Amino acid sequence: MNIINNKTGWIEVICGSMFSGKTEELIRRVHRAEYARQKIQVFKPKIDNRYDDDHIVSHTQMKAPSQRVTKASEILQLLEKDTEIVAIDEVQFFTDEIIEVCNQMANMGKRVIVAGLDQDYTGKPFGPIPQLLAVAEYIEKFSAICVKCGNPANRTQRLTRNKDTIVVGATDIYEARCRNCHEVFE
Repeated sequence: MNIINNKTGWIEVICGSMFSGKTEELIRRVHRAEYARQKIQVFKPKIDNRYDDDHIVSHTQMKAPSQRVTKASEILQLLEKDTEIVAIDEVQFFTDEIIEVCNQMANMGKRVIVAGLDQDYTGKPFGPIPQLLAVAEYIEKFSAICVKCGNPANRTQRLTRNKDTIVVGATDIYEARCRNCHEVFE
């Protein structure tokens, strides 16, 4: 982020596997913006009910106040005119509508920061993340540590045999794995 102009918006994507620190990084950026007295709004999908209804929360219990929405278009409805930064956690849970919503906000001059899984439990690209990566000005991909071998982990291992694409959970259902240790159950 080299040149900041009040009329220029952009999209930042924070992605990676579960337990890689995506939400922690999003919260860190939110806190820095608050310290700089910038007006920020934080959103998360209503489906993410793991820790707290009114906050985004990392697995290490860092938190920031947020608003829950069912679909991406609600973000535009709740967006306050003087908001400078919009942060969205668990962006993979939204439909492709989120891509247009993020582009609209960036075109309005907003700094849009999204965080989410770039791969589903099978190792395939997850939801709108690939398209968001294509249109984003800034991208950071985080890795976790493989719980099996200790190598960098870029995959999310599902520990249950549930084949639904979206299953909300934490260490009770998922763990970080590297390419070699990741398994997809038949």
